[in-house]
Amino acid sequence: MNYQTLLARTATVAAATCALLLGGCATPQFPAAENQAVSANPDYLIGPGDSVNIVVWRNPEVSMAVPVRPDGKITTPLVEDLQAAGKTSSQLARDIEKALSKYIQEPVVTVVVTSFVGNYDEQVRVIGQAAKPQALPYKRDMSLMDVLIAVGGTTEFAAGNRAMIIRRDNGKQQRLAVRVDDLMREGDVSANVTMRPGDVLVIPESYF
Repeated sequence: MNYQTLLARTATVAAATCALLLGGCATPQFPAAENQAVSANPDYLIGPGDSVNIVVWRNPEVSMAVPVRPDGKITTPLVEDLQAAGKTSSQLARDIEKALSKYIQEPVVTVVVTSFVGNYDEQVRVIGQAAKPQALPYKRDMSLMDVLIAVGGTTEFAAGNRAMIIRRDNGKQQRLAVRVDDLMREGDVSANVTMRPGDVLVIPESYF
């Protein structure tokens, strides 16, 4: 067997071995979160705890700012117990126009959300060893870095690289590993992933 034949056979065996090893790798239990685009509706949905400013054109006596109650409804002098949560500001404005049409001819209503909390499924919640664990209103294109800035980073007892995002996708719960320490301490932008509405970021405590 000459040198060229031996070299060719060695390369073939090496390639086959590499393919076998790659094919046999097990899928990790908690796959890393991918930096992917959010498919959620970009329009903000009003939630309990929000404040809305209702402006009725040429009718200042029924124009006012009102809070959205915990049951998701609002009340104004001429409109009682109107569902607001889960609607966009435009949808709520049309509903108010319909309700006011009993008293005002062709009312024109504008609704502006002035304080944002959002529905639970439109929030991003942070629990565990964050400096300020809290629920945040989701914002379009929100990233892991945005969330960490909002909660003041992590505590000295946090195991940031063991953090995970709990996410519901098509009714199924997923656990996605994230590397908070690498992002915050090393500036590794590859660890900065896209958040989705309803995500829960869990930052565990270090063993030591």
